[in-house]
Amino acid sequence: MKHRFTKVAASVAIAAGLVFAAPAMAQAYTPTGPDTVTVTVTAPGPVPVTGFQPGASVTFTLVGEGVGAGNLAAVKFAVSSTTVTKTADSSGVATATIVGTPPAGSSWTLSATGARASSEAGGGSGTLPSTGGDSESLLGIWVGGGALVLAGATVAVAATVRRNRQETNA
Repeated sequence: MKHRFTKVAASVAIAAGLVFAAPAMAQAYTPTGPDTVTVTVTAPGPVPVTGFQPGASVTFTLVGEGVGAGNLAAVKFAVSSTTVTKTADSSGVATATIVGTPPAGSSWTLSATGARASSEAGGGSGTLPSTGGDSESLLGIWVGGGALVLAGATVAVAATVRRNRQETNA
């Protein structure tokens, strides 16, 4: 009976670790920024992306379930990515050719990153996008977690006091 609290504490610590670590492990890299164009892919074939500077080097990144070097789905729930670099033609069009299809009920995301011919991709401000969490978004989690810890401690103390009273009266 006295090891029950230790087991509960260990279980809570493991569960908390999984809650915070699992989303980080499930993410595949998708480039973003003013020089990136993102397209949803649902079928194989060429995907032309316009608006790049002529002769610019454009990096295509394909992200989704089962994406690999040959774009064959090996595992249903595995999210991965693959990258290829192409050169934009004299019209500023770079084309990636998609081989294979996404698994049923899902799609792939194709990002094309390169020097844009105009400011249509976000103005080229040179600032980094805001990503991740901040203290305001985590406030509810900390308050809720603190309340749960306080409630658990109160129940544990009450049970210990009651047990000690029963042993003293017996």
